[in-house]
Order: sequence, then structure tokens, then C-alpha cells
Amino acid sequence: MPYSPQFGDHFYSRGDGRRECAHVFIGGNRLEARFAARAPLTIAETGFGTGLNFAETWRQWKGTATEKATLAFVSFERYPMPRAAIARALSAWPEITAEAAALVAQWPEQPDDSDIILEFGAVSLTVLVGVAEERIATWSGMADAWYLDGFAPSRNPEMWSAQLMNEVARHTAPGGSFATYTSAGWVRRNLAAAGFAVEKQPGFAGKREMCAGRLEDVTRCE
Repeated sequence: MPYSPQFGDHFYSRGDGRRECAHVFIGGNRLEARFAARAPLTIAETGFGTGLNFAETWRQWKGTATEKATLAFVSFERYPMPRAAIARALSAWPEITAEAAALVAQWPEQPDDSDIILEFGAVSLTVLVGVAEERIATWSGMADAWYLDGFAPSRNPEMWSAQLMNEVARHTAPGGSFATYTSAGWVRRNLAAAGFAVEKQPGFAGKREMCAGRLEDVTRCE
């Protein structure tokens, strides 16, 4: 179970991080149906961590995607992990063995502050290294769905600030969505102020609530 001493928090649920990804991020964004669409799909994430969300998303996407579909996964990460640490973390789930092996094979042994851009056929992975708010602000892309997956709001409040949520909204495609494991009141208020319609949903593994929603008021983020 990867743990960050800097933020005093685990990278994902101690119950089952892979199933948490499926429940919170894939389920919360209702991606199962969207994976089958012919249009290119862009998913953006705050915090790459071990790459678990990417690997599980890729696994589920390729099970339902049409022949000409493409998936672009863009993550904003301040402290990318070494290759060995990612390999060790992802080895816990045999379900993503193929995706983990492909990721580890191309991942830098000791990442620095350089962006990481990898290609896996119809799937691309871009990890933009640095402070999330700054990197999202200068990102030229638009996300169809967001995984808001920073460390707990109480331990890493910068990853849930009003300013960052405004940038998230500004880089969300029309009708785009978000999902996150937290339902902290101030996080929901920041998302709503940025223009998202926010709703609570049942959380994962005994966690009472999470939240998800869609970009509704685009004028707030112009």
C-alpha cells in the first residue's frame, strides 16, 4: 500500500484501489457507456500517483471501445514516482498485468521535472509534471471527464482549491463531467462555484459519500 509521508495519506483505498477506481472515477463519470462512442475521449486526472487509475481505465476502455476509438489520458502530477515503485504497486492486481507491464516498460526509471508522453496504439498517456493549478492553466486541451484524485482535502488543500476547480472547469468540454472520492462540503462548494452541477453519490468500501457531476454553467469559467 503506497503511502506519502509528505501528505500523511495513502494513495488509494486500503480496501481495494482498483475497485475504488472503477466505482468512483469510471462509475462516477458514467464512462462505461461513453467508452463505446466513436468520438475521441479525453480523460484528465489530478494526481497520477502509481498509475493505477490509468491502468484500470485502459483495461475497461479496451473491453468496450469501438475499432476506431481513441483514448487520451492526461494527468497532472507534481512528484512522479520511480519506475520500480510503480511496478511494485501495480503488481498487486493481476487484472491489470498487461496494462501495468506496458506502462512500466516505457516509464522513466527516475523521473525528473520533464513531462512524460507515452503512446500505446490508440491510447496515449501524458503526465504534465509540476504544480497542478499552473499546469492545468497552461494546458491547451479540454477534458471530457475529470478524475479529481489528489490526497485528502484536509491534508492537501491546494489540490481542491477554488482556483484549481476554476481551472478544471475552464478545461472541461461542453457536457463534461467529474468524479471524486470526497464529498467535503467546501470542495463541493468550490466545484459548484466553478460551474459544475454537483451531486452526492454512495461512496466506496464503507465510505458514506462521494460526489460527481457535470459542467452546467460554462459562463462561470470563461
